[in-house]
Parts: sequence; structure tokens; C-alpha cells
Amino acid sequence: MGTAPHAVVWVVVEYPGAWPANGFDGLGLEPGVKGGIYRAAQAARARVLLVRRHGRRARAAPDRRWGVLRFEGSGAHRQQWGTWSRDEDLAGIVEALGTPGEVGHPPVVLVCAHGRHDACCARRGRPVAHALSESWPDLVWECTHVGGDRFAANVVVAPDGVYYGALDQGSSVTAVEEHLADRIHAEHLRGYTDLFPPQQAAVTAVLDRFGPAGRHDYAVTGTVRDGDRWKIRISGRPPGPGSLTVEVRAHRTAPTQLTCRGTARSSAVVYEVTSIRGE
Repeated sequence: MGTAPHAVVWVVVEYPGAWPANGFDGLGLEPGVKGGIYRAAQAARARVLLVRRHGRRARAAPDRRWGVLRFEGSGAHRQQWGTWSRDEDLAGIVEALGTPGEVGHPPVVLVCAHGRHDACCARRGRPVAHALSESWPDLVWECTHVGGDRFAANVVVAPDGVYYGALDQGSSVTAVEEHLADRIHAEHLRGYTDLFPPQQAAVTAVLDRFGPAGRHDYAVTGTVRDGDRWKIRISGRPPGPGSLTVEVRAHRTAPTQLTCRGTARSSAVVYEVTSIRGE
């Protein structure tokens, strides 16, 4: 828990061919178009991912799509979609990043299957993408690296901004089914992308203590840091607890292998919840 990279805007670009190791960065797009997308994404603090449908659908898609997915804390998440056949068509992404988008679209389920980035992403991600596509073919996309391999399989629901990790075929179907019913469980939850790591850990611990809840049922209302410790105030909606203070501390693990591809051993920051108190 506490390992979801911060993001509130997502750009997805359908690309059914082989993905470069560095994803969108490695595509040989027209420089002016690519530069415009970079500048607009940077200004919006958006993450850019390549996506494709799983299996045969990836090869048979008649039109490639792009989308801009935007998270709003109110729950009115917004999306804007377009299609492209020429590089110049992707300029629509720049315009979409400057507009609010439309409400009412279903969420997008992204499964990291980026084998050229790390073999585990594809080895474990593709079976998960297959299982999820069987149940939700119109919602599920394979995608390039979403961060935090730790031997995969990582699933992101956007623009909800919810990261799940260490999933397999069975657990992924359960997690997404519950998510779509607005019941987010602590198990497999890496965090909410609009929160920072200690806040993510605090919310995950609350879900673990009090049971699953909706994406917007808990809100972080205050964060105080003292060195490697935090006091985080969380307010909840009924029937859950109304107001809580969660204490979190951070520490580093002993050096270990963090990815399948990485040969060097590195330490990672781990967030531990030491107490949860009602107010």
C-alpha cells in the first residue's frame, strides 16, 4: 500500500503494434505533434500511456482511439475520446487536455502488460487482461508501464485513479467486479492516485479495518508530518466512521530485487500504519 504514482489526468493512445521499452516516448511520431502532446501533458500533469485491446481485438481494430481521462474529487469524472489514423490526428489530444471533457462514460480498466519494460508485466499481466476482457471487453485495455512492477500484475482503473497490484486472473475479476459496484477493498489496493503515499496507506488501512467502501466515501482532510511519521485525518460518510486520525510511519526495506528485469538490489520505502483512532 502507498505505491500508486500521483496522477489525476490520463492520456491513452491506442497502438496495437510492438511497444517501445519507454512507451510513448519511443514512438516515431511527427515531432511537432509529439512535442505538442508533451507540452500539454506536462502542463496538465497528465500521464501518457499506450494501450491496446487484448488478443485478436488488438490486431483487428479498424480505428485507433485516443482518450483523455480526468479525475475530479467530486466524483464527476470526465473523459474525451477521438480516433486517429495519421500522426496529425493526435493533435486532438492537446485540445482535449485544455477542456473539461464529458461525464457519464464508464471507467477504463488498464492492465500493465509492457513486456519490453519488464518481462513480469507481460507474463503476469496478459493472463489478467484476458480474464478481465472476457467479462468487460469494452472497458479493458492492456497498457504500457504504470509504475511499481514488484513482479506485477498491476491494474489501474481510470479516471477513478485506483491502483491494484499483485493480481492474478481470479483476484483481478473479483477486484474489478467489486470496484465497478463501488466497493473498494483493501486487499490488492496500492492506493488512490490523487493522494500521496502516506495518505494512500492511511485510507487503505481504514478500508482494511472497517470494510470496503466507495471511491469517494473517505476524504483526507488534514496531514501533519514529523520526520518519518504522519498524522492523517480522514472523514467518512455514513454508515462508515465519521472522523479518524491515522498514524503512519515510513521505513526502508533491506535491499532486494524490485523488478524482474532489474539485476541490482535496491531498498524500497514501506508505509506502516501504527494506529487508527476515532474522534
